[in-house]
Amino acid sequence: MPLIRLDDIAIEFGDTPLLRKANLCIESDERICLIGRNGAGKSTLLNIISGALQPDKGEIQRRQHLRISQLQQNLPQASDHSVFDVVKQGMAEQLALIDQYQQLSSQSCESNAELKQLEELQAAIDTGGGWNIEKQVETVITQLQLPGEKKLADLSGGWRRRVALAKAIVCQPDLLLLDEPTNHLDISTIEWLEHVVRGYRGSVVFITHDRDFLQKIATRIVEIDRGQLLSWPGNYNQYLQLKEQAIQQEDSQNALFDKRLAEEEAWIRQGVKARRKRNEGRVRALQAMRSERAQRVKRQGKARIHVESAEHSGRKVCQMRNVSLAYNGNTLIDRLNLKIMRGDRIGLIGNNGVGKSTLLKLILGAIDPDSGTIKLGTNLSLGYFDQIARELDESKTIAENVGLGREYIKINGRDRHIISYLRNFLFAPQRAMTPVRVLSGGERNRVSLAKLFTQANNLLILDEPTNDLDIEMLEVLEERLTEYQGTLLIVSHDRAFLDNITTSILVFEDDGQINEYVGGYSDWLRQGKSLTVADNSADSSSDNNSSTAQKTSLPTAKTSKLSYKLQRELDAIPEQITELEQKISALQQQISAPEFHQQDYQQSEPVLRALGQQQQQLDALTERWLSLEGMAGQ
Repeated sequence: MPLIRLDDIAIEFGDTPLLRKANLCIESDERICLIGRNGAGKSTLLNIISGALQPDKGEIQRRQHLRISQLQQNLPQASDHSVFDVVKQGMAEQLALIDQYQQLSSQSCESNAELKQLEELQAAIDTGGGWNIEKQVETVITQLQLPGEKKLADLSGGWRRRVALAKAIVCQPDLLLLDEPTNHLDISTIEWLEHVVRGYRGSVVFITHDRDFLQKIATRIVEIDRGQLLSWPGNYNQYLQLKEQAIQQEDSQNALFDKRLAEEEAWIRQGVKARRKRNEGRVRALQAMRSERAQRVKRQGKARIHVESAEHSGRKVCQMRNVSLAYNGNTLIDRLNLKIMRGDRIGLIGNNGVGKSTLLKLILGAIDPDSGTIKLGTNLSLGYFDQIARELDESKTIAENVGLGREYIKINGRDRHIISYLRNFLFAPQRAMTPVRVLSGGERNRVSLAKLFTQANNLLILDEPTNDLDIEMLEVLEERLTEYQGTLLIVSHDRAFLDNITTSILVFEDDGQINEYVGGYSDWLRQGKSLTVADNSADSSSDNNSSTAQKTSLPTAKTSKLSYKLQRELDAIPEQITELEQKISALQQQISAPEFHQQDYQQSEPVLRALGQQQQQLDALTERWLSLEGMAGQ
């Protein structure tokens, strides 16, 4: 029996239907990614699966004693509770079962019904991990290398995210729900999360706009498209291929249907012949076709972003010589020499708190260096996207913010109505007149980008422009920035975005230096180097607080070396994981082929069995990797 089954689910908010007769089945040991545009209903669907929200229509079937846990999108609030106590809160249901059992057993249970209830409670307690709650909490804290005695208020945003994940998995749920788990995490923490999720024993349903994370984790993709749930086997790259084929097939079928409908409409207009008794069946068929055509939901148009370039700047955009900057005695930038030339496309890579935003502010002239010189080039027209201060007036509408009160704006030398311009950023006319204060994070990002791109620039400085954008909007932004003729400086933790946009990167490495490399993130990764880790033990979930960051060690236990044999085993595992992932990818590609499911079961069953075996080997190997990593950190 599947873990959960949704049949003909429908839900709407106001006049906006999110799901229409949607169906979904979640099996054991799946890792499903929910994708769809901002506002399509992804978080709503997660809440329906968890039971926090009931649909307007439809039926939900859950396996008996199904344990579901959810990692919320928002970070847990900083508090004086210890990490241990916060993680223990994830055992609330188990504690309630134990308390219920103890209360019932303290009474004189003589009836068969009471004895059966005790048996059922005992079975549920055993399924949930037993009676030793403290041991379960300690085990998870050790596995995730968390500082159990520290207060939550003493941890940075990335570490609070780790604590929240520990709280979600401590009860060993059969189904783990993750809502944007990579949001505002730095690269090191995202990679750590990848290993944890990939090695988790149980099913995982997650929402993410991080395509690299999606590609590495998902075994199936479920897309919310026009209120329906479309299931696509395999990873993200396979989804792109299958989706393109499906769109072509849908367009072909719609064109054929419309042609037939036009022919029948021409026939009915012929008059008397069409109303003869012998043609009544054809008339009814036409009426059915009209009804079917009226119910067709069109695909929403694709975003059409235009990034306008100003006249060329001087050949030299920025020259930094021996620039240093420290804060509270902690050196963030040490004798940096950097030359930015016209047309350069530079990505800044580093963990939270190391000084990426600070470096941008030095270039912008918002702050002065402690030593060294910064010289900007000539004829610069600069556009700046700040990840925090986006200069949006929340009391005004989207149109008023973007158009600055104007009804028409100049785009590419022509007057364009503000409503028409905002359509390109997927804001319908009615939505364009909505106050900014009611918008989601992804919509606010789109408003900020729309406002930025109303001006022609030859130097764009973008600080985390991809936060909260859905995948489709991300890809459109990539296309436009790839065509942009000016100079680009981009800070992002989105590894795929950096690979697709940049021609070189500046990396804040673990030797305390900022080094430049040709290529993108993947090119740097092959160098075998690592990033500086900064943890300021404060509420800093973004690099915007880098001016207060301190370069310190992570809050883990003292390091001890593994034995020679175990160290060799640990060193060999990454390559083994890569080989298994390649085999699994090949099998998934074979299974996703249209002709695969047309074969006899005797032919397809060995392939399906092999995929299951390879996946089990990968899960076991990943768990062993995490175990050895944990031992190495003790």
